[in-house]
Amino acid sequence: MKRYNNIFNKMLLLLLLAFSFGCTEDYLDETEEYTIDSENYFNSEEDYYNAMIGVYDILQSTYVNVLLGEIASDNTLSGGESANDVIGFQQVDEMTHTPVNDNLDDVWDWNFAGVQRANYVLEFQDKTDFEGREMIIAEVRFLRAYFTFELVKWFGPIPIKGDERFVLGDETSVPRASTEEVYAQIESDLQFAIDNLNYTAPETGRATKGAAMALLGKAHLYQEEFDEAANVLTDLIENGPYALADFDTLFLQEGENNEESVFEVQYTGEEGAGFGCLQCSEGNVAVGFQGIRNYSGPVFEPGFSFNVPTQEAYDMFTEDDIRREPSILDIEAWAAETGATYAEGYKHTGYFNRKYLPRENDNVGDANLTQPNNYRSIRYADVLLMAAEALNRGGIDDSEARTYLNVVRERAGLDSVDAAGNALTEIIYEERRKELVGEGHRFFDLVRTGRAADNIEGFTAGKNELFPIPLEEIEFSQGNWEQNPGY
Repeated sequence: MKRYNNIFNKMLLLLLLAFSFGCTEDYLDETEEYTIDSENYFNSEEDYYNAMIGVYDILQSTYVNVLLGEIASDNTLSGGESANDVIGFQQVDEMTHTPVNDNLDDVWDWNFAGVQRANYVLEFQDKTDFEGREMIIAEVRFLRAYFTFELVKWFGPIPIKGDERFVLGDETSVPRASTEEVYAQIESDLQFAIDNLNYTAPETGRATKGAAMALLGKAHLYQEEFDEAANVLTDLIENGPYALADFDTLFLQEGENNEESVFEVQYTGEEGAGFGCLQCSEGNVAVGFQGIRNYSGPVFEPGFSFNVPTQEAYDMFTEDDIRREPSILDIEAWAAETGATYAEGYKHTGYFNRKYLPRENDNVGDANLTQPNNYRSIRYADVLLMAAEALNRGGIDDSEARTYLNVVRERAGLDSVDAAGNALTEIIYEERRKELVGEGHRFFDLVRTGRAADNIEGFTAGKNELFPIPLEEIEFSQGNWEQNPGY
């Protein structure tokens, strides 16, 4: 929903104008005193709409989840300029991270900011009635579920407070809820969204019934509730409006919000940004971070060479798999073909995440921070593969599981498979890795299926399944929250 950027730009401009005009005593003398706070807000549909937009706006900061989630896996290495370039990335890559890690702090802080904004709306959800209120509340509850799901994936048990904002002092009194309690809230929020949203959004980028169904299916899959996951995902496949798109253009600007898009985080390059507040950027910061260092040539813009795919990730594709070239850029072959030049960064592999490389455009400000590439958070291909996994691992229907798996394989130019049982499970795992490489899912797929220790160098079983709660949060809690095991 590109519109939410424009709304916040206008709101910021109005605030700046107000401050500008408000610097003279004459102006103050002629102006009636006006205050606005949470208790005096939510008096109209516009208030609710603008507050909802504020929740959507935090989605843009979740670029860090995607970037770090991939670096933590066996798909990529941290990259960068040197071993000291963004230490937090390097530590996560090498599984040496501790509770003192600025980038993990960002995952915690920015996702809780999303939860807090959602709770602000929900705390006052019944204050004013108007036609369409249920839809706005449903979108807010979807967004709270989205942020909460990210938090429970990364950190396990987290504090939750129902439909109330967190206030100072809660850190010493509100406990970390169990994983089961957290998922129960996620499921409740998503079911409300499913019941009150349509498959078609009123504006591009806003949450839909299909997005809520897909996320609910994923939440069930993460808990190994295979029957529940299969039910909601097959319902979505059979009744939703989605279809696989052309993979060659899927991650280009022309492929944004297409028929394969179940939910996308919207970005724009129409506003500048700075390193002092990366979460403030309306652009996709992860894209510039993954760009080719000192690049000069066609199609792409330079970047910082983080999150570089490994040789193994490139080699997992067979030559007849059409996904290889649009997914991973072989920089040496590209330079030989186009005459492009570049510099080798730290842990250089010769490969880059082509799905989210910065491309030439007219974006405003620092090109590394304002890339307009949308993040394809939930794709229909992911839905098909999740359904296949639930049907297979739950012992429900291998035939139907193969059908969904083969739809994805056929789009990739590969032959259908006829495996069953554990052999089919392994093929589905492999297909998920190939289909979703570079999109931030691999680490969590390995963890939830118990395969992380065998695939990620430095991974310690019983510890690295979760990331540490930031040290300052533990200290602020004054003993109310215990650190995750092993940290």
